[in-house]
Amino acid sequence: MKSTQWMSLLGLANRARKIISGEELTVKQIQSGKAKLILLSADASANTTKKITDKCKSYEIPFKMVENRHLLGQAIGKEARVVVAVLDDGFARKLVTLLD
Repeated sequence: MKSTQWMSLLGLANRARKIISGEELTVKQIQSGKAKLILLSADASANTTKKITDKCKSYEIPFKMVENRHLLGQAIGKEARVVVAVLDDGFARKLVTLLD
């Protein structure tokens, strides 16, 4: 995985205010249909992973795993983040291609 590319793009999406992070906020965005893509860190707790992936599946929101919470947080200039929701179609599509 080309971590620098997706991280730069996620940082750009963050500056454009097209993402939100945190489990509760992410779940709300999934339920409201605003989330276009969910990024979940591979080191999230089993509980969080199940909760988020189940929500994604029931609302048909794509999700991608990233190496760890530190990279996810670093990409958006924050402390470690376990889950991030991308709220923009363009950013979501491009991130999917970079994370495949």
